[in-house]
Amino acid sequence: MDLDVISLILIAIGMSMDVFSVSCITGFGLKSITQKQVLKIATSFGVFHIFMPILGWFAGSSFVNMISEYDHWVAFLLLLYVGGKMIFSAINEKKEINSVSYEILNNNSLLMFSLAVSIDSIAIGLSFSLENIAILIPAIVIGISAFLFTFIGVKIGCLTGSKFGKRAEILGGLILIGIGIRILYTHIIL
Repeated sequence: MDLDVISLILIAIGMSMDVFSVSCITGFGLKSITQKQVLKIATSFGVFHIFMPILGWFAGSSFVNMISEYDHWVAFLLLLYVGGKMIFSAINEKKEINSVSYEILNNNSLLMFSLAVSIDSIAIGLSFSLENIAILIPAIVIGISAFLFTFIGVKIGCLTGSKFGKRAEILGGLILIGIGIRILYTHIIL
């Protein structure tokens, strides 16, 4: 079965909204970042958004059912931790405002973030598998979309973060926590 182009683009954009939000918030704290660092973040998010749907497609329902019991908790706790650190950093006068956001540039933190924002992509791969839709092209399109939205999000965040300072850092932390709560809510309540 084939997937029409418009549906694929809408799925890719929908899957990119979390990375866009996280990228804007990251940019709030970074304020200034090199092109190489932006590409590093965007590439990591994009690659994970290619890999995770493929993993879901190959793994089948047993693996997805196994991790679906706690994937939302992992994403929630990671976003709660990072959002809380951002708020604490902004409120605490002794710390530099952007110190938490710079943690994403650390390879281990970047991998953790990439996993947290892409874990829901496993379900897309599973649904494509159940519908007998080939996964490679959709996964690449989703990955490219995540890359682009991340790149744009970090740039927007850097521009706006430098204008709003601590308030942007606090807002960013609250938004990350809100994304985590939304993920938890949609998996537990809905």
